[in-house]
Amino acid sequence: MSLAKSFIAELNSEAPVTRKILALVPTDQKVYKIHHKSMELGRLAKHVAELPTWITFSIKSNELDFSKGWTPSPDFNSGEELVAQFDKNVAEAIEALSTATDEQLEQPWTLRNGETIYFTMPKKTVIRSMAFNHFIHHRAQLGVYLRLLDIPIPGAYGPSADDKM
Repeated sequence: MSLAKSFIAELNSEAPVTRKILALVPTDQKVYKIHHKSMELGRLAKHVAELPTWITFSIKSNELDFSKGWTPSPDFNSGEELVAQFDKNVAEAIEALSTATDEQLEQPWTLRNGETIYFTMPKKTVIRSMAFNHFIHHRAQLGVYLRLLDIPIPGAYGPSADDKM
């Protein structure tokens, strides 16, 4: 199996769990923070929904330069809007992956802000670390926010404490 196909399979496995969590984000709590150094709930939720775009960026380009403009994700007014945004980003990522070759995924990709280079790494590593690991990490954080708001959390890799057994 090609690396791109394995990424598609993983994305198809992780996306349903992420959808469940994003759908639960309460829009009346967007400014909620679990700690003064933490992101606001709304910003964190938008970030989780947009992270699959890193897959598309890494395949379709060789760098992302913040000095040339970066359009953040649009605000959301409901969990459904957040899920729709995530689904759109996942669909675009799968489309980009469906034509990617292993050789293409070995090519370097750079994140920069003008002359400041944050990193250069193979595209496959960007997809693994800056897309998959990153959105799974933030999805878990989102679960903590929801737990502290007393919102039942769905299971991710099996039942959660809130799932009826």
